[in-house]
Amino acid sequence: MSGATSVAGMAGMAGMATTGRADAVDGVVKTTVEGLGYELVAIEHAPRGLLRVYIDRVPGQDYVTGPGESVTVDDCGRVTRQLQFALEVENADYARLEVSSPGLDRPLRKEADFRRFAGQAVEVLLRQPFKGRKTWRGVLAAADEGWSLQVDDGKDGQLFGFKLEEVRDARLVPVVDFRGRRPQGANAVPDGQTAPGVDEGQDR
Repeated sequence: MSGATSVAGMAGMAGMATTGRADAVDGVVKTTVEGLGYELVAIEHAPRGLLRVYIDRVPGQDYVTGPGESVTVDDCGRVTRQLQFALEVENADYARLEVSSPGLDRPLRKEADFRRFAGQAVEVLLRQPFKGRKTWRGVLAAADEGWSLQVDDGKDGQLFGFKLEEVRDARLVPVVDFRGRRPQGANAVPDGQTAPGVDEGQDR
């Protein structure tokens, strides 16, 4: 997943020592990101102490960084600065921080994500195969019991129903012309491109 990105460095300890410490860092990240009015999409603890945070804007919310539904470079910079402060206060264990937009293939991980992106093209990877396949792609819609995909198989199409507990991974299908996720504003960066961030490549 790539998009608007902000990268910052910090001289940390030797890496995540325990799951408990990683969970503590995740808690700080979640509180900070949501406190600024953004959605926390995902957190990754990458090798060599890289802490990667994916954020998104919340529909209908106003942001001091400007209008639009897509994350901007300024959004990433704003979250980066606040996270650096919060993580330093908590003496968090990390070497480098990267804050990014979720990208065109944004993951759908909770019920609210599926509700938000109903009507858009989604790719679903099942935990167990159905009709001999695990990967299904189609237009997402709510069903009586769970969710469904209107699958275009080149013929008449078919309706594939599923429940969230059956899903291993789900993501938006990238839309080439950016309809529905079109970046807006002077500082918006199209998903799929990387923008320079705050204090990129510098250690404190």
